[in-house]
Amino acid sequence: MVCMGNICRSPTAEGVLRRKLSDAGLARLVEVDSAGTHGYYSGNPPDPRAQRHAAKRGYDLSKLRARRVREEDFERFDLVLAMDDDNLSELESLRRPDSPAEVGLLMDHCDGRGRSVPDPYYGDAAGFERVLDDVETACDSLLAHLRQRLHPGGTS
Repeated sequence: MVCMGNICRSPTAEGVLRRKLSDAGLARLVEVDSAGTHGYYSGNPPDPRAQRHAAKRGYDLSKLRARRVREEDFERFDLVLAMDDDNLSELESLRRPDSPAEVGLLMDHCDGRGRSVPDPYYGDAAGFERVLDDVETACDSLLAHLRQRLHPGGTS
């Protein structure tokens, strides 16, 4: 999961997907991480507002720490999902042509094809709630996609 600073959207997506995988009994089969295309906040926890809104829905982001995307991420992960087009473009420029990673937008995994998860950083509480709404919807669809990849025959 990737956004610009790795303190609002991408750690929220990481926390949501981790919990959904855990609830589905798939946590040991899928590695989830988040990063930013810029290293402004490397080592810092997620924005307190993101943590607070996530906690209200049962997601704990407190142990996460911001980091910058590394070239190795395109070897380590099968899916590298951006929150918006700007970060997607940045990821595509960082990715080597022979990288096996699939790069795309998180919202492409649900009915929000081509749509961005809006950056709540300069907004109010409603922005953080919207991020959670979008991320939960996308992660539900992503979970179904991952189940299919892990169990192509349809068994859980």
